[in-house]
Amino acid sequence: MTVTGENLQRPSENTVAWIFGQPVTDVPQDLFIPPDALKVVLHSFQGPLDLLLYLIRKQNIDVLDIPMIKITEQYLHYIAQMEAYQFDLAAEYLLMAAVLIEIKSRLLLPQPENTEEGEEADPRAELVRRLLAYEQMKLAAAGLDALPRAGRDFAWA
Repeated sequence: MTVTGENLQRPSENTVAWIFGQPVTDVPQDLFIPPDALKVVLHSFQGPLDLLLYLIRKQNIDVLDIPMIKITEQYLHYIAQMEAYQFDLAAEYLLMAAVLIEIKSRLLLPQPENTEEGEEADPRAELVRRLLAYEQMKLAAAGLDALPRAGRDFAWA
C-alpha cells in the first residue's frame, strides 16, 4: 500500500487541536472546558533563536543590520505573554532577552577610538553569526524533512 501526499494532513491556521492524528477545526458548542484548560498560543517557536529569527524575517530586516530597539521591544512583549502561561519555558527566552538588552546598551555607549583586535567593533556580530547558523540548520532540517520517509510517506511492500 502506498500513501500519497493527498492522504497526509498538514497543520493549518484553523486547526484547534489534533485528535487521533486528525485536525479539528471547530470546538463543539456543548463541550465543557475548564477555565484554565486552554491557552492561546499565537505561534510556537522551537527556541529563543527561532523567535528572534521570526521577528526579523517578519519585518524583512537584514540580519546583518538588526535595529536592536525595535526587535528587543517586540521580543520582550512576546516573553511577557509567555511568562503568564509557561514560566519554565520562558527562562530560555529571558536569557536571550538579556543578551538583546546587553547588545542594545553596548550600542548606546560611546565607542572607544582605539579598538583592540580581540574585541569586535559591532556587538551584534556574535548574535548575527548565531542567527545565520541557526537559520542554515533550520533550512537543512526542513530539506531533510521534505525527503520521503518510510512509514510516513510510503509503506514498504
